[in-house]
Amino acid sequence: MQKQIEELTLLLLYLTSFQENSVLGETTLRSWKGYPFDTLDQLSNDSLIFFSNRAKSVYITEDGIELAKILMQKYNIQQMN
Repeated sequence: MQKQIEELTLLLLYLTSFQENSVLGETTLRSWKGYPFDTLDQLSNDSLIFFSNRAKSVYITEDGIELAKILMQKYNIQQMN
């Protein structure tokens, strides 16, 4: 069941994310990290998100975005525009 929790947490992070422009002009996706830290730690270990213990939000990596899009299909979720 832990794998499903990680998948759904990543999916929620993606669905509730917001775009942020970095100093280098790149656009990144960020999301608030109001989820269990053991799950966030595992997603970070899998290189799907990146975060600092001091920050209140996480960055979703390119791999995380790609997997979240796959999970949307798996769980039959349509993203609203």
